[in-house]
Amino acid sequence: MRVGIEVGGTFTDLVAVDGDRVEVVKVASTPHSPDIGAFSALKAAGIEPKNVVDLVHGSTVATNAILERKGANVAFVTTEGFRDLLFFQRHDRRNIYDLRYKKPAPPLRRKDCFEVAERLDARGEIVLPLDESRVVHELIPQIAEGNYQAVAICLLSAYQAPAHEARVKELIGKHLPQVQVACSHEIAREFREYERSTTTVLSAYVQPVIDRYLARFEETLAAAGFVGGFSVMQSNGGRLPSIAMRSNSITALFSGPAAGVVGAIGQGARSNRRDLITFDMGGTSTDVCLIVDGVPSSSPETEVDGLPIRTPVLDIATVGAGGGSIVWIDDGGMLRVGPQSSGASPGPACYGRGGTLPTVTDAHVVRGTIRPEAFLGGAMPLDVDSAHRAFEEVASRLGMSIRDAASAAMRLAVANIVRAVQLVSTERGRDPRDYALLPFGGAGPLLAAEIAEELGCREVIVPPNPGVISAFGLLAADYFKVSSSTHRMPLEEQSIAVVFHEFTMFRQKAERDFKAMGLDGALSYELTVDMRFVGQAFEIPVELDPARLAGLRASDLANEFSSAHRRIYLHGGEPGRKVEIVGLRFGVRRKLEKLPDFRERSSGTESSGESEVWTNGGSVTARLIRADSLVAGDSITGPAMIEGYSSTLWVAPGWVAERDEPGNIIMRKV
Repeated sequence: MRVGIEVGGTFTDLVAVDGDRVEVVKVASTPHSPDIGAFSALKAAGIEPKNVVDLVHGSTVATNAILERKGANVAFVTTEGFRDLLFFQRHDRRNIYDLRYKKPAPPLRRKDCFEVAERLDARGEIVLPLDESRVVHELIPQIAEGNYQAVAICLLSAYQAPAHEARVKELIGKHLPQVQVACSHEIAREFREYERSTTTVLSAYVQPVIDRYLARFEETLAAAGFVGGFSVMQSNGGRLPSIAMRSNSITALFSGPAAGVVGAIGQGARSNRRDLITFDMGGTSTDVCLIVDGVPSSSPETEVDGLPIRTPVLDIATVGAGGGSIVWIDDGGMLRVGPQSSGASPGPACYGRGGTLPTVTDAHVVRGTIRPEAFLGGAMPLDVDSAHRAFEEVASRLGMSIRDAASAAMRLAVANIVRAVQLVSTERGRDPRDYALLPFGGAGPLLAAEIAEELGCREVIVPPNPGVISAFGLLAADYFKVSSSTHRMPLEEQSIAVVFHEFTMFRQKAERDFKAMGLDGALSYELTVDMRFVGQAFEIPVELDPARLAGLRASDLANEFSSAHRRIYLHGGEPGRKVEIVGLRFGVRRKLEKLPDFRERSSGTESSGESEVWTNGGSVTARLIRADSLVAGDSITGPAMIEGYSSTLWVAPGWVAERDEPGNIIMRKV
């Protein structure tokens, strides 16, 4: 049996695959201790850990530790003269008209920042040797006195020559073996010292938290007889064994959204759809990603709480428009949705757990697109009266009926999601009309038709069990590891030789690393070259097939760069303008042998007859259909609600939905 467990803000999802058997379970998340929710899901599914051979996990533990400032007591060590690096930051200003604007605060104080006497130039050559005596007699006693759990080391030019960083780490480990140490050349070996510093500090900040969490998880599994493989999802769309996450847990920041994208790609490919726009509307937010020819867009950098993090992530745009997002009116009298969320506790008002504020889920209950008796297959009845009461104040202030207020909230949620889609498509030079929309998450299929109409998408693909696609994506993910390095050099034939040499060195190391992790099987490799025109401040990623390296010429790479530049900026640059290589990023992947089969789970409730639904144009009567009753070739014309265990698909008037052979529901505008 293979099991994927994804911990979300409101629900913890489980997907188990055992041959032809597919088990799907959703339970309430436990934010104070996410592993409790994970093991509750195993119990609810009736799964004994000893019967599991492959368990994949994704959670928001690392992200929450940063957002809630509940990480380790961390010290920052840098080159003498750069102690205030984390506080100076960059000269940008996020809110230029805010007179009280403050820069994002790092997760430590100025007194937690220390200096060492050393200096390398930009080529990695020694200007001032490391003063080891001061490290031993000044720095190490200060770290011991401060009771620091972790130390982040980021020396100025360590991306070029890491010897000084490695030596400081060695000395700290020798005298303070209980302290965890993170070095910038091991976390993000790239130039731009501020981004490299914040990445290293945040990695050290969350590392003890992740270690404790994974150790507790592993101990509970072992006590239950688990002897299978345990891996953790990363933000880049791949997974690694849990032991590998102990050295760089910062890569697990957005494991849940990344897993959802991977699951959506796998299920879309079964219907021969490789150009997709995915949107995952869960309990707290909506995550949107663009997929081109089966490959998700990616980014070398992200940020959490305003702090930049140099780690590869899928290029996912997030807006506060989840099922638990709160509907409210701002000081100017305008209706707003999110980003505040009711979370798992108390949750939306209709959950009956003490929540009183109106949410998107409450709006669906008021409109009738969520039937109380069909939610989670009837396992979680909803309180309709509480949902209506929650909207009373909003409706009164807007001078609307409760149903009209709920519909207005839905239109605003749709507008927010459409804007997020435009961020990853239109603003990246891609036309959303050329892509199929693939919604998932508990609330995604409910708004899919309206979002598709706004974007001009001609087709919507709804996978089976859409509310747990993120958990399915954990099982569908390959093992994947990324490494990066800075190599600033002009684009010429000699530069191609450097790229080839660096790729060869990476490939050899990757083979050793995967063997040490016990990952046998064929490996495939990926290569991205970051390039820019000389004088530009930021680079453009150019993806290359490593198989081309042997015969690649500088002119070939220049043409690739020009094409990438034209796609983003609509021009390829001035003829003859010099181009330079800035950095290299390598990926190694052990592909999944076979994608797990995935079919609709029985909803456990009767879905037949008709129900009233309040839309923007008034009331309509919708047919009720059980999702698991549809077989390949069955066609449903809207208005209709196709109800499953984990989600409901709203087939709006003017749309038709048909189940295909792989199990997806294809919805098209009539």
